Amino acid sequence: MGKRIVAVTACAAGIAHTYMAAESLEVAAKEEGYDIKVETQGSIGAENVLTEEDIEKADVVIIAADINIDLVRFSGKKLLKVRSVEAIQDSKKLIEKAFNEAQIFGKKGTKVGNVTLGKTKENSFFKHIMSGISYMIPMVIGAGLLLAVANIFAFQKDDLGRIVKWGFDTSTGVGILMQRLFTVGQVGFKLMIPLFAGFVANSIADKPAIAPAMIGAYIANDAELLGAKTGGGFIAAIIVAFIVGYLVKALKKIKWPKILQPLVPIMIIPLISIFLISMIVFYVIGGPISGMMNSLYNSLTYLNNTYTSAPIIMGAIIGAMIGFDLGGPINKTALIFGTAIFTDTVAKFGIQNANFVPQTASQAAISVAPLGVWLASILFKNKFTKNEKISANAAFGMGIVGVTEGAIPFAASDPVRMIIANVAGSAVAGGLVAAFGVKFYGGIGSPLGAIIGYIEQPIPIITWVFSVMAGVLVTALIIGFTKRKGVE
Repeated sequence: MGKRIVAVTACAAGIAHTYMAAESLEVAAKEEGYDIKVETQGSIGAENVLTEEDIEKADVVIIAADINIDLVRFSGKKLLKVRSVEAIQDSKKLIEKAFNEAQIFGKKGTKVGNVTLGKTKENSFFKHIMSGISYMIPMVIGAGLLLAVANIFAFQKDDLGRIVKWGFDTSTGVGILMQRLFTVGQVGFKLMIPLFAGFVANSIADKPAIAPAMIGAYIANDAELLGAKTGGGFIAAIIVAFIVGYLVKALKKIKWPKILQPLVPIMIIPLISIFLISMIVFYVIGGPISGMMNSLYNSLTYLNNTYTSAPIIMGAIIGAMIGFDLGGPINKTALIFGTAIFTDTVAKFGIQNANFVPQTASQAAISVAPLGVWLASILFKNKFTKNEKISANAAFGMGIVGVTEGAIPFAASDPVRMIIANVAGSAVAGGLVAAFGVKFYGGIGSPLGAIIGYIEQPIPIITWVFSVMAGVLVTALIIGFTKRKGVE
């Protein structure tokens, strides 16, 4: 009987890397003659869950994850922990490394990938942020689409079809329903920032940190409670989450009397941390951060209204960031910035006056790299090997549903050429949607977004598709004209 492997894969967003890593491990194990079962922890939750019997029979455990994974169930097993991208790039090498270098999990002081057991080694700042984002994404999309759909019914027209005012006609059943859906969407946007903060803190200090971080972030984003003009937005939520996370970690290290230990996680830590973070927000950080964010939003609004080129430049920069590292830190920073600006300005100015530019540019650019590779393989067939054409078709499948990671295999094998092509095309797409004044409310960041989702644009469907495909064409042409002929 061949050796047995169990694995868990998970990425920050829980969409692309999670399943790419799982598939790569399964293919490599099969080629090497090993039995393998891979549990994926994606945005939908855990799938193909490992049983106690699976773990017991395994010779080695591989954790390919970019977020915190509970490893307790693997105690006593040989375990290796790496980032998801290592499984995607070379699973055969990773499996070999696991058999040669994996160490028994649970032995004090042993090192498993970037985790040191028995010693404290903090996860990166970005890893905690992306853990929060992964929990927030469903609420962003769901609430955003409800707002967008309801918003369509809020434009009241006169007998000539001209829009005369914005508001819901509550004299009709449909008007009342849409008003309530709009309210539901607003509730979602109000809760998403506390939710984000709660799970960033959870990533740092586990479940006891969730409640105080959510409450602290809620206070920090309620302008009325702070007596300010606006809330602190995502910046305040991040600061609150990290303060709470490390405060709770410190409280957990205290040697509490035995009689109090059952109450520590459910009463003592939440009570102390909620009180302290509330005081910190009210009397230390709340006012200054809200003032800073108010100045930032007013400045962005002033630039957009005063300089015609400002939105275009911003859109191009955001687009370029999306295409630079295909799901990496710069890409995710652009996505976070776009989401933050959109949600914060919706809360401050209302949906009609929100700043859509960063979010719209990031969504327009997100499919450019994989679709550009695919188009290049069609237009310049002689430049691609048979295997590359198969990979390009796979990239199309991912790109058409807005997963930028589909271009990773090509960027990994030819980074300089591909990065230049991806950045140029993505910048074009981001700049064009900003120039046309397109507003992305929610849906899929690809040409399909014109149908699956709600996008406000000058010419329905055509403007969005033209902008995205212009970026795709630029990427394809740069690849085609600079790439050497493929050798089988």
